[in-house]
Amino acid sequence: MNPAARKIQRVYLTLTLGNTLAASFIWGINTLFLLDAGLTNLEAFAANAFFTAGMVLFEVPTGVVADGWGRRASFLLGTATLAVSTYLYYLLWQFAAPFWLWAVVSVLLGLGFTFFSGAVEAWLVDALRSSGYEGELETVLGRGLMVSGVAMLGGSVAGGVIAQATNLGVPFLLRVGVLAVMFAVAFRLMHDVGFVPERSAHPLRATRAVLSASIENGLKNPPVRYVMLAAPFSAGVGIYVFYALQPYLLELFGDPRAYAVAGLAAAIVAGAQVLGGWLAPRIRRLVRRRTTVLILSSVVSAVLLVALGFTQVFWLALALLALWAVVSSAGTPVRQAYLNDMIPSKQRATVLSFDSLMGSSGGVVVQPLLGRAADVYGYPASLAIGGVIELIAAPFLLASRRQHPKADGAGSSAGTPNAETQPS
Repeated sequence: MNPAARKIQRVYLTLTLGNTLAASFIWGINTLFLLDAGLTNLEAFAANAFFTAGMVLFEVPTGVVADGWGRRASFLLGTATLAVSTYLYYLLWQFAAPFWLWAVVSVLLGLGFTFFSGAVEAWLVDALRSSGYEGELETVLGRGLMVSGVAMLGGSVAGGVIAQATNLGVPFLLRVGVLAVMFAVAFRLMHDVGFVPERSAHPLRATRAVLSASIENGLKNPPVRYVMLAAPFSAGVGIYVFYALQPYLLELFGDPRAYAVAGLAAAIVAGAQVLGGWLAPRIRRLVRRRTTVLILSSVVSAVLLVALGFTQVFWLALALLALWAVVSSAGTPVRQAYLNDMIPSKQRATVLSFDSLMGSSGGVVVQPLLGRAADVYGYPASLAIGGVIELIAAPFLLASRRQHPKADGAGSSAGTPNAETQPS
């Protein structure tokens, strides 16, 4: 890696570290926070569904902001929006606000995250290519996942321990403080490289042009379309599982106020991300086609969720959780690289945001559905049902594979030297 690419990677990893640390302070206790505020299971997961609904609503518009005004501008807007909405969440908890206010602020939280989704990844890929980087995208994206896992490990454990020592609101205030620091860091270090925003005197016309081109290179591009159609099932289930594991593990542990145990669940997922990020480029050197990794990851994850749903032993549940997280994490950089190799630079952020939208749309439906299943049948049954839903993603990934895109074999050292052009 040349010095220019190494500098880009360093900035990317710094932004990933800070943002994940800020977000993860509440990941281990978010569901407990909502239940402590007086919400039922259905209302708590409905609030999470409103969060994902906000992401669905704003994903494409904020992607257009990133492609039209710059990825740096999008990142800064996201940091500010997320800090303000997180503080509002804290106030709702303090004043035991009615559910409709939780719904509104959850939508604003979703807006904050949509400014990040697509923008940072698009910034990284364009900047790396501009700097002359010729290595595998999985390598850098895998390192990003590893750094994210380390930050999540520290933040989620700290959030759980701090909540137990103080109260459930303090981790939310910590998130606000770290986001303020990250705003200053991004303002200083993050600059658009290898990409020139197409600002226009007619913003609506420019928005329509970018959106039209993004649809052309997204939903109208078969291999990309099928990967996106798989996202609602895999991402929707993943979001639910992550948050449902908090009360589920406390239930198995036998102490509803052991918040550090809830933080441990998030910490295990974080550690698995580190391992998964390390494994991703190594798996790609052994497997010719990216879709092979994606399909196996989806199927094995589904089987593990079904097994987790039938587990009544706390330590066995932790082991299955760790394995599920490793399998899911190992597929993430491969999926990112696969999509990026099929998307033009000018529409990259918008198409990636649209992909995130598809995943979030699944969360809007799946979270309250599985939350209701948890109320009626219990958390174990809801996890098993989630595993069945996850399986629906596999046929779409197989359909993408059957389109034989060059990106499916790009970057692999397995098989023939010219694997990129030989899709067999």
